[in-house]
Amino acid sequence: MESPVTTDARWDQAVTSIESTIDKIRHCSDEEKQRLRDDLRDLLIMQDKLSRGQVDIVVFGEISTGKSALINAVVGADVREVNVQGGWTKDVWDVAWDAAGYTMAGFADSRVVLLDTPGLNEVGGTERAEIAHQAAQRADLILFVTDSDLNEIEFSALLELATAHKPILLVFNKIDNYSPEDRGRLRDVLRDERLQGVIDVDDIVLASADPRKIQFIIESADGTHRSEWRKPEPDIEQLKVRILEILDQEGLGLVALNVAMYAADKTDRIGALRIRMRDEAAQMVILRYAVLKGIGVALNPAPYLDTASGFAIDVTMIVHLAKVYGLTMTRAHAGTLIKSIAKSAGMVGVGELSFHLLCGTLKAVTLGHAMAITAIPQGGLAAFGSYIVGNAAKCYFEQGASWGSSGSKIIVTKILETTDKNSVMNKFKEEIKKKLQSNQYASDPV
Repeated sequence: MESPVTTDARWDQAVTSIESTIDKIRHCSDEEKQRLRDDLRDLLIMQDKLSRGQVDIVVFGEISTGKSALINAVVGADVREVNVQGGWTKDVWDVAWDAAGYTMAGFADSRVVLLDTPGLNEVGGTERAEIAHQAAQRADLILFVTDSDLNEIEFSALLELATAHKPILLVFNKIDNYSPEDRGRLRDVLRDERLQGVIDVDDIVLASADPRKIQFIIESADGTHRSEWRKPEPDIEQLKVRILEILDQEGLGLVALNVAMYAADKTDRIGALRIRMRDEAAQMVILRYAVLKGIGVALNPAPYLDTASGFAIDVTMIVHLAKVYGLTMTRAHAGTLIKSIAKSAGMVGVGELSFHLLCGTLKAVTLGHAMAITAIPQGGLAAFGSYIVGNAAKCYFEQGASWGSSGSKIIVTKILETTDKNSVMNKFKEEIKKKLQSNQYASDPV
C-alpha cells in the first residue's frame, strides 16, 4: 500500500492495525482461511479505502423519509444507477460525491462516498439489525434521515447506531411540509426530550431534499396574471455545511479511527473463530483417542501391559493435539506433560492407576479370564482418564504451550469440577460396548 504524504500518528496506527489483521488471516490454516474468506475481502477493501483517504457516509432512514432524494440532492444528480459494493451486504449501495470539494490532506485520490441502506421499514428486524451493524461498521459518518418525530422503529435503530460510536447527523427532511413554528417546535422536542445525550444540537440539521411544487403568481407586461406551479431547488445547504465542517476538522482522524476499530473487531472475530474451530478439532481428537484407549485397554489380556499401552495412546493423542494448535511436540515431552497432568489430578489419577493395577492382578491370577469382569469398566475408566488428560492438554496448547498464571493443578481441578463423570463414563462404555459386540465378554454384565 502506497503511503500518503501525512505524518499523522493515527493514520500510521490504522495502517499497522489493518495490515496486522490481514496478516493474521494469511497465517491461518487452509480451513480457517476458507471460513474467513469474506472477512479477508472486507479487510482488503478497508485497506484500499485507507490508502486513498476515502470517507464513507452511510445513510439510514425509513423509505418514506426521502433518503434517495437526499442523496440525489447532495451529489447534485438524479442517481438512477448506483454501484453495489460487494463484500459488505447485497443491500448497501454507494455513489461518489464528486462535487463535495473535500480532499483529505496528503491523499491525491481522496473522495467522499455516500452509501444508501434499505429503508428501516423495508426489511425484518433481524436482517435490519445485521445490515445496520455492517454499514455502521464501515461508516466514518452516519446520516439518519427522518421527516417527523421519531417512531419506535426509528428511535430503536438510532440508539443501536449510537453504540457504534460514530458521528451521527440527524437530518430532519421535508421541512417544507411544516410551518416555521412547527419546525422549531419539533426540533426542540427532538433535541430536548427524545435525543438528549444521543445527538448534539449542532448535529440536528434541517433539509428539504425534494421540495413540493408551489404556486407562483406571474404578472405579465400587460398587467394580467397567471399561475404556475414550480418545484423549488433542494434546500440542503445546512447539511452540506455541517458535513464539510466535520470532515475539515476530523476527516483523517475519523477514517483512521474507523479502520482501526474495524480491524480490532475483525481481529476478535478471527481469534474467536480459530479458537472455536480448533476446539472442535481438538475435541474430536480427544474423543477418538479416548475410545481407542478404552478399547485397547479392555481387549488387552496381558496383565499390566494394558496400562502401558494406554499411556502410549495418550502420548500419541498429545502429539496429535499439538499439531491441531500448530505446535510441534516430541513424544518424550508429551509423556512428561501427561505425568504432570496425572499428578495434578491427585486422587482421581491415583484411583485410576489403582483400579488398573487391580484389574491387572485379576488378569494375572485368572490367566486372562477376568476380562469378562474387567473389560468394560476398565476400558471406560481408561477412556475417562484420556478425556481428562486431553482436555487439560487442550488448555495448555490454547495458551501457547503454557499453563499460564493458573498452573496445571488449577486447570485440571476446574475440568474435573465441570465434568459430569457419570455421563462421560456411560458414553465411553456405550462406545466400547459397540466395538466389542463380536467379543464373547461383551454380553456379560458390567
